[in-house]
Amino acid sequence: MASITEDGVRPAKKSAKAKGPLIYRQSIFTRLTHWLWVICLFFLLLSGLNIFNAHPTLYFGQQSSFPDLQSGRPQFNAAWLDIGAVNTDDGPQGQTSLLGHDFNTTGVLGLSGDPNDSGSYRAFPEWLTIPNWYDLASARVVHFFFAWLLVATLLVWLVASILNRHIGEIPPTLRDLRRLPADILSHLRFRLDHGRNYNVLQKIAYSVVLFILFPLIMATGITMSPGMDSRLPWLLEFFGGRQTARSIHFITVCCFVLFFVIHIVMMILAGPINEMRQMITGRYRASADVPFDSSRNDKP
Repeated sequence: MASITEDGVRPAKKSAKAKGPLIYRQSIFTRLTHWLWVICLFFLLLSGLNIFNAHPTLYFGQQSSFPDLQSGRPQFNAAWLDIGAVNTDDGPQGQTSLLGHDFNTTGVLGLSGDPNDSGSYRAFPEWLTIPNWYDLASARVVHFFFAWLLVATLLVWLVASILNRHIGEIPPTLRDLRRLPADILSHLRFRLDHGRNYNVLQKIAYSVVLFILFPLIMATGITMSPGMDSRLPWLLEFFGGRQTARSIHFITVCCFVLFFVIHIVMMILAGPINEMRQMITGRYRASADVPFDSSRNDKP
């Protein structure tokens, strides 16, 4: 029951929070390719981990080993990443060596499960790979199928984005970059406004993924393929050898996984229902201060 003030006047009811317009933001091509990317990258990542398990060591250079001139025995380059298992006084343990530093990763990397009860001696555990048993041939088939599907999807997105001018909305302009400090501060305060266009941090992140990470992932993936090397031998020279390409491929994928994690966190903070709606229906509920525009097919 509403209270009455001393002068006998009832206080006015608080008005409902104003809603911004429902903006048509994502085209059908953007939405379809977005979900195809999700499927492709899921299978690419997990099948790639199975392939990585065949040789869970990464180097920089032309090759992973070279012959010693005196003994004739292979001398291995220093690996910057090595995932495996070692025997200790306490029994077998998973060990990950990163930049010369060793870490006990038992149960996660190198050795998963109970080592006393048929533990899994694999760099990445079986539940994180496709297929979930070690099968290099099957993993390569899955990996290459979804790799070419990803390339085809990217080409469809690129053509459609050029035709509907969506691609011009992604790279940040000088005017956007001037707003970068304020945008960073807003994100740190969790003040995520829903504007008509991408904010500057979104533009930077999407530009890095679309124009740097994706091309690097595809180019280094091609470089690691012996069949493609025979057709494009200059790629080996460009990346400094297959092992360097393999390392760059791994690092680039890790950067993409980091982007994906941040992307999901920001989607939850910005409102998962609103964010999912724009990638399913194409419409996005903007903030109340965003003006209605009938020419853009907005809905109040």
